[in-house]
Amino acid sequence: MNLAHIKFFGLFISALCKVQTVCFEKLAYGFDSSVKTESSLRRIQRFISEYSLNSELAARFIFALLPQEQPYRLVLDRTNWKFGTKNINILTLGIVYKGVAFPIMFHIMPKFGNSCMQKRIDLMERFIRLFGSQSIEYLLADREFVGDKWLEYLNRLTINMEGGPKACLNMV
Repeated sequence: MNLAHIKFFGLFISALCKVQTVCFEKLAYGFDSSVKTESSLRRIQRFISEYSLNSELAARFIFALLPQEQPYRLVLDRTNWKFGTKNINILTLGIVYKGVAFPIMFHIMPKFGNSCMQKRIDLMERFIRLFGSQSIEYLLADREFVGDKWLEYLNRLTINMEGGPKACLNMV
């Protein structure tokens, strides 16, 4: 990322926090910038259409913005909806901070329906590679995320927790 992209990304994240929507027009109003709102809107549109965001870079950026109160509670969730005739199905790993889940990693699934165990493991492995297992307190997930092999994988993780088990899956 060059300096212009880094500055834009900072403005973009700040605007997201202010206006709490992904509507480009509203985000443009939220930019702390001396340029006209129309210019900010065009900048957002250009960035989104031209730039291929490195998801690991974005994850590191979000992680760096969180207060250093490790270990964190992770949450695994999946969302799906239709956009016209296209199914959109996203598996997300987030960090919970003060009751808010911040998505940090995701996998866009090319199909409708539940995630497979390997995609869940891949998300966890990416997180551990970037931030270390010591940054994980425990994982929260709903009943969709079950299976013997998945639970065996979670139990093999070396998550340091004072006075607690090595790995913990809280089903909600």
